[in-house]
Formats: sequence, structure tokens, C-alpha cells
Amino acid sequence: MTQILGHNFIGGQRSAAGAVTLQSLDATTGEALPYRFTQATDAEVNAAAQAAAKAYPQFRSLAAARRAEFLEAIADEIDSLDDEFVAIACRETALPSGRIQGERGRTSGQMRLFANVLRQGGFYAARIDEALPERKPLPRPDLRQCRLGIGSVAVFGASNFPLAFSTAGGDTASALAAGCPVVFKAHSGHMATADLMAQAILRAAKRTGMPVGVFNMINGSGVGAALVKHPDIQAVGFTGSLSGGRALCDMAAARPQPIPVFAEMSSINPMVLLPEALRVRGEQIATELGSSVMLGAGQFCTSPGLVLGIRSAEFSAFLDKLGQFFTAQTAQTLLNAGGLISYANGLRRLAGVAGITHLAGQPQAGNQAVPQLFQADVSLLLKGDKILQEEIFGPATIVVEVADKAQLHEALSSLHGQLTATLIAEPGDLQVFADLVPVLEQKAGRLLLNGYPTGVEVCDAMVHGGPYPATSDARGTSVGSLAIDRFLRPVCYQNYPDSLLPDALKDANPLNIQRLVNGQSTRDALESR
Repeated sequence: MTQILGHNFIGGQRSAAGAVTLQSLDATTGEALPYRFTQATDAEVNAAAQAAAKAYPQFRSLAAARRAEFLEAIADEIDSLDDEFVAIACRETALPSGRIQGERGRTSGQMRLFANVLRQGGFYAARIDEALPERKPLPRPDLRQCRLGIGSVAVFGASNFPLAFSTAGGDTASALAAGCPVVFKAHSGHMATADLMAQAILRAAKRTGMPVGVFNMINGSGVGAALVKHPDIQAVGFTGSLSGGRALCDMAAARPQPIPVFAEMSSINPMVLLPEALRVRGEQIATELGSSVMLGAGQFCTSPGLVLGIRSAEFSAFLDKLGQFFTAQTAQTLLNAGGLISYANGLRRLAGVAGITHLAGQPQAGNQAVPQLFQADVSLLLKGDKILQEEIFGPATIVVEVADKAQLHEALSSLHGQLTATLIAEPGDLQVFADLVPVLEQKAGRLLLNGYPTGVEVCDAMVHGGPYPATSDARGTSVGSLAIDRFLRPVCYQNYPDSLLPDALKDANPLNIQRLVNGQSTRDALESR
């Protein structure tokens, strides 16, 4: 395996000009690992942003097939990362090897998904209105529109997915697919893992002849602000806390040239348990739901943090079973010490609040997260108390009992924006409670029926986004092929010759690139002939 130097990656070179170093730690024991990383200086942040900006014109202009080759080469390099890499990632994150191996496959799969998007060509969304020189009273010029990469993108690594939402994660993959060079800010919780992934990306860039500066990575605490404020950065991708994401949004909006921030920040992912489902399979639901909360020690952004049900004997029996499940769970090691502090703070916020009762779980103590189950009075939701709207990142959830269907509707209407919202229902429930669906559509980006939100498929139809504060922009997604849209903008060409047009707009454009010509797609036109 390639050596880990702990340097920043800038313009195809390694750089370590700063005096401040950061230590990689074993997430389980807290002991120092044999890797130290040099924090980027202001000059190095500037150099990284400038390197990306310099690479942008050439990279954006490459044929989509060339960028697809680059993404596929990255996928191959990721797949070739060996057991030593897996072991390092496990030590830095306390995640089991099976999880890291699975995430490695998901990460390379994302790269291949976007390579397919590039080869298909539909992402250009090309539209052509051909000239109408004889039109009265005024002729129409030749007008052609397609979408091009927005510019250099700053990407921030997430703590909970050290591969799939990190160095070569979905934000990086979609930005590179769009033709946008990346400056990546490594997460301090898994710097060695990020270093090895960065090396894989740069090996792929060299192998496929990509421009120098197409991918850069900087280390350090506090360097993100300088990156977001840099004039060469044109968009930001972020996955993390509400406070962190909101701070980046505010910085980006305050720039002389404001830029978009696509931040995934906070979600409690409500689950609604409907009466017939509880009557038929209440115990099963309790076990399945509890298992979903425990998955990954509750460190998924889609972990069920709020459970709602209508008062009944069946709901009471469900609560008893769920309490037994939580009581039987053992403490779990979180990704890093900072995560444990945040979890403990979240539990303390609930303690002593009128209307919140602790149902199950031993007192939080030690260096592991103890699973916790709470019940809250519905009045806290109805009056808009933010205590139930704040995510607790760890193995905990809150149950709310409502009086009837009307109060359930009111409680759901009071929720903030979410990544997911779930109905657990039988067919009869769906007839009686069908009017809940329009409410959930306004609240979440992904609506589940009889499933658990902690599974996120990487595919064309997936939406991993939602209204604020789940994300800063509900029009996008950070998972799935639609994620590329965040880093594209439309450009219109009027009366341009074929030689100066992007490939997607040329008359000799390959038929595999979908276009709208005078309102009709090229495929439709072919089929009508």
C-alpha cells in the first residue's frame, strides 16, 4: 500500500508548508495511530482553489466519455484498495470491516453510476430551437441550450460515511461528472482513510490524462471557512451538522459573489405506525424499528428519531416491546470522541424537560453510547417546541402518542423538513389515512411505506434531500444520479456555428445524447419516422 505522508494534495503535488499537525486516532481506544497530518495554511488553501480553477476550463470541455473513463478508473482504484486499507479505516472509525467493505463497493458503484450518466448524455438537457428566418412578424434566431459544469466545487467530508460521503463520495463523484474540479476538505475523524482515497483518485487522474488540479485535498481545522470564501470556489457540497451547514450557507451568502451551498444537515425521520399494522404485527415492528435505530450505532442521517402512533392497547403493547428491545442493547462505540460528546449533550437536552419521559436505557456513561428510548407528550410538537425537532446523532429515539387521526395530522404538519418520512401500514390503513401522504410530501424528500429509512439505494430514482433543515436546498439530492444537477447551469447559444458549440448541441450530435429539437426529443423524432 502507498505510504501515508500526511501532506495536502494541491495541483498534483504534495504540500506541507504549515507548522500545525493533526494526529490520527484509534476511535475505539483513543490511542495515537502512526499518522500525522499537516494543517493547510491560508496560502495552501489559496493554491488548492487556484489549481482547481486552472483545471476547470480544460476539464469542463472534455468529452463526456473522457470524464466517464476517469470516473471508472477511480472506481477501479477504489476496488483495488486492500485489506490494509480496510484495517486503517476500521481503526479510525470503529466501524466493522464488513461495513467498510460494503461502503467501498458503494463508493466505487457511485462512480460507475455517474460514468453511465455521462455516457447516456441526458444530463446535458439539450434543447434546440432551430432558426425560423421566414417567421412573421419577426424571424427567430437559432437558439440552443445545454447545461455545463458550474465551476470548482468545495466538498466537505462527512464523519459517518468515511468512504461513501467522503473523499470519493457522492458529492465528489457528481461534481467531477459535471465537469467541476474538486477541492476536498478532509474530515479530521478519518484523515488516513481520506489520504489513501485521495491517492486512488489521483492515480486514476494520471492514468486517464486528466488536467492537473482536477482533484485537491486539504487537511485541518478551520480551513473550511477560507475555502468557502475563496473567489475561485463556485459551489459547496456538505454533509454534517445543522450548525456547521448553516455557518457555511451564511458564509457563502455573504461573499461578494454568493454561491450555492448544498448542505445535508439535520433530520429526525418520522415514522408513523398506523393502527391496523400495530394490531397485525406490533411486536415485529418494535424489533425491526429498534434494529433500524441501532444500525451503525444510530449514526445514520436517516435513523428514525421520532415515532408516532395513535393511542390504543396495541400502541401500548408496542411501546412495552420496544422498551424491552432497548433495554437489551449494549453500549456502542461511536465514530469519534466528538460524536460521543454531541450524543451526550443531546440526551442532556431531553433530561428534565416537562413532558418527556425516559422509557428505557441505562444512564449514559463511559466512552461508548448507551441506547436510550424516550416518550414525549404530543403538546411539545403541537406548540412547536424545538426540543423534539433536534436530531440526536446516536442510538436513541423518541416516541409520541397522539389521541386520534386529527391530532396525528396536526402533529405531522408541525414538523420541520426531513430527509425521510415513513408509514407502517396495512392496506386498510392506507384507505383510512390516505390524506397523510400530501402532508408527508411537503415534509420529506423520500416517502417510505413498510420499510426503514436507514437503507439508501444508490440509483437513478433515489432522493436523499428534503426541505430545510434536512438540506439547504430541497431541489437537489446528494445520492443518486440526479445529484449531478446541483453542479450544472444552463447556457444558451444564439446563432453559433457548429464548430463553437458544445458536442451536445452540434447538428452531428450522437443519437445517444437525448435532445429536444423544437420541443420534440430526438428519440421521439426517430420513432415517428
